[in-house]
Amino acid sequence: MIIDRIALLLTIIGGVNWGLVGVFKFDLVAYIFGGQTAIGARIVYTLVALAALWCISLLFRDRDYEPQHA
Repeated sequence: MIIDRIALLLTIIGGVNWGLVGVFKFDLVAYIFGGQTAIGARIVYTLVALAALWCISLLFRDRDYEPQHA
C-alpha cells in the first residue's frame, strides 16, 4: 500500500534526524524550518510521529507472499 511506503519514508526521515541529534547535536528538521518551534518543523515532527504509529501496524499484519516466477 502507498500509505505504508509513505509512513516508512517518514519514519526513516525521523530516524535519520534523531541520529543526527544523537551523534552531532544537530536537528536537521529544525535547521531547515527555522527552529524546533517553527510551524513547519512542528508539522514534520507530527507527521513523523503519526507515521511511526502507523508503522506499528506493520508488525501485526499477516502477509501471504507468493513466490515470483521468472
